[in-house]
Amino acid sequence: MSIDERYEPVIGLEVHVHLLTKSKLFCGCPNSFGAEPNNNLCPVCAAMPGVLPVFNRQVLEIAVRTGLAAHCEIALRSVFARKSYFYPDLPKGYQISQYEAPLCVGGYIEVPANGKTARRVRLVRIHIEEDAGKNIHASDGSLVDLNRSGVPLLEIVGEPDIRSAEEAGAYLRELREILCYIGASDGKMEEGSFRCDANVSVRRRGEEQFGVRTEIKNLNSFRNVEKAIAYEIQRQIEKISSSERVLQETLLWDPDQEVTRPMRSKEFANDYRYFPEPDLPPLVVEPELIERVKRSMPELPAERRARYIAQFTLSPSEADVLTGDKELAECFESVVASSADVSLPPPSPKLAANFLITEVLREVHAANRPVKDVFDPTDIKGLLSLVQGEKISLNAAKTVLPELVLAQSSRPDKDLAPQLGRGRFDAEQIVKRFGQVSDEAAIAAACDRIIAAESAKVAEYRAGKTQMFGFFVGLVMKAMGGKANPKVINQVLRKKLSGGGG
Repeated sequence: MSIDERYEPVIGLEVHVHLLTKSKLFCGCPNSFGAEPNNNLCPVCAAMPGVLPVFNRQVLEIAVRTGLAAHCEIALRSVFARKSYFYPDLPKGYQISQYEAPLCVGGYIEVPANGKTARRVRLVRIHIEEDAGKNIHASDGSLVDLNRSGVPLLEIVGEPDIRSAEEAGAYLRELREILCYIGASDGKMEEGSFRCDANVSVRRRGEEQFGVRTEIKNLNSFRNVEKAIAYEIQRQIEKISSSERVLQETLLWDPDQEVTRPMRSKEFANDYRYFPEPDLPPLVVEPELIERVKRSMPELPAERRARYIAQFTLSPSEADVLTGDKELAECFESVVASSADVSLPPPSPKLAANFLITEVLREVHAANRPVKDVFDPTDIKGLLSLVQGEKISLNAAKTVLPELVLAQSSRPDKDLAPQLGRGRFDAEQIVKRFGQVSDEAAIAAACDRIIAAESAKVAEYRAGKTQMFGFFVGLVMKAMGGKANPKVINQVLRKKLSGGGG
């Protein structure tokens, strides 16, 4: 959808992230997805009278790690607040959050494009809060599931620095990668653990003042984020062009009709009647904790992308794909690492990158499981080492790959990892089935037979139709049952077709 160049979109994103803790934010209930409705529940997260919250210290360390990864200033003293609103899935009638004194202030996320920083999106804040429950709507009424009530969240509030729907998608992908790399969240949008609200406004290009903004709530996929923002930009431009008012309101995205729909008028901060949470003391962060978290920070996606480009001479797009999934990147590193087995050379980074991006990812997407649950990197390394050592062809490796998928149940349970068996990698058997023939005499004999049988085509080639070379390679490969070494075929055949030794 093309945007009228007379107007400039202004977009700010608020991202809500479920944290990878064992228990909820203020009680000991399990923080797990997929339980039966209202099963992960106790008097605290069900808001029974007289109960008191107890802060989960694991949340603090994850929040500090996130703030450091996003270049924020970590406040040594932050304060919890009550955010009051009334909705069936909020049993207390308020949400415990942070308002005037958040844990993380400022910071930024650098949005990459083609191996470079395309835009730096500044952050307003990152603060801790608890999630609400979930309303389940049916034709005959609505039900409330409080399993999610009290699950620890980080809200990451960005400045209105984004200028297109595509940039918004790129920002969210980069943020999600960072959170997954540091172990803060699993980033599963389909499970609600990574959700986005988009604030969208439009102004005439060159103006400084922001236009009236709308907020699109609870966008749960990158595709929906980009589509909803693009639609809302166009809707606002059409209203402004027709001298109509854009109302400040909260919207929902209808993915079936691909339109935004009004939900309610947009709230202001004073509508929530924030005040300090009386049942929780201020959150005090010791400087020693910040230093300890700094020392334990892993390599972040941007750093790893830059290293892959410099160390392995990968293209920016190859580095983007490999680092876009932490497990895929770790698999790549295992595959190209030096091996104690000196009989086979480790696969080159280019070979490994291309094979993982095309063949391995295809199998992973088909299985709809994490990389580690589908393949053992040792098997991939062994297979590609056979290719690198010219024991088998790349096509043979592609044929073998589906056989190396780890034995697994068809159920998508996360608890099956201990039951998963090894793949069926056996170098000796693979070479026996698909081993390449590199015997130059045998290949030369096959070339002679093809040249003798295709004398007319040979004459055309020698008359200047050199593009026919692939035709002869294919015939020789077919004559040798697909097992001939392509490199040797090329060397021998080119020499014979040119008249040498033919």
